[in-house]
Amino acid sequence: MDMRIFLTTLFETSGYEAVVTKNGRDGYRIAKEIEPDLIVLDIMMPGEGGVHMYRHLKTDKTLKEIPIIMLSAVEEKTFLHYIKMLRIRLNDTIPQPDAYVEKPPEPEELLKIAESLL
Repeated sequence: MDMRIFLTTLFETSGYEAVVTKNGRDGYRIAKEIEPDLIVLDIMMPGEGGVHMYRHLKTDKTLKEIPIIMLSAVEEKTFLHYIKMLRIRLNDTIPQPDAYVEKPPEPEELLKIAESLL
């Protein structure tokens, strides 16, 4: 099942308004427009990719406080190591994500995490 369909269905049937985009560029633009309460960000997205978008979100003055759940098939330990190396390489202070969920996500777990961040 397409992850965007899964996420939309999961959140909308649980009473949330879900907005999905096809790539990071559209996601960033829409996030700037609507300033969502929560972002679920798939690392493996078309275009620049989820890590690039994550960095944009966390360095944007108006968006940096929005909680982000990272969603990925990559093991959390590997992703956090990558973020650490990126910080060093860019001399940056990119924070760790508020939550990290490995694919395929368990619906109840993802909702529980989302609710705890809202």
